[in-house]
Amino acid sequence: MGMFDQVKQAMQMRKEAKRIQAEIERLTSEYANGGVSCVVRGDFTVLSIKVSPAALQEVVGGKPERFETMLTTVVNGALKDVKRKTQEAMAKMMQGSGMGDMLGG
Repeated sequence: MGMFDQVKQAMQMRKEAKRIQAEIERLTSEYANGGVSCVVRGDFTVLSIKVSPAALQEVVGGKPERFETMLTTVVNGALKDVKRKTQEAMAKMMQGSGMGDMLGG
């Protein structure tokens, strides 16, 4: 493979990687438990956290630790799920794009 072909292949890989990254960022995952819900994007940014009045009663009732545990569980659940979705999407897109072949896969 000549130098020009290598540069061309590298440019194709970069373009395809950017496309895959944009698709991954559009993925979302929502996880809910105990009146708390969290939505996370494929780039691992939190889009929203919602808390029901019943869940807030844990704090008002003098049990902030229980509420904090629920919140932590929900955020971690959303992150874990979006990580799984992201990995599945990446594998599927890499196969479909031919990048696996370019990378020796």
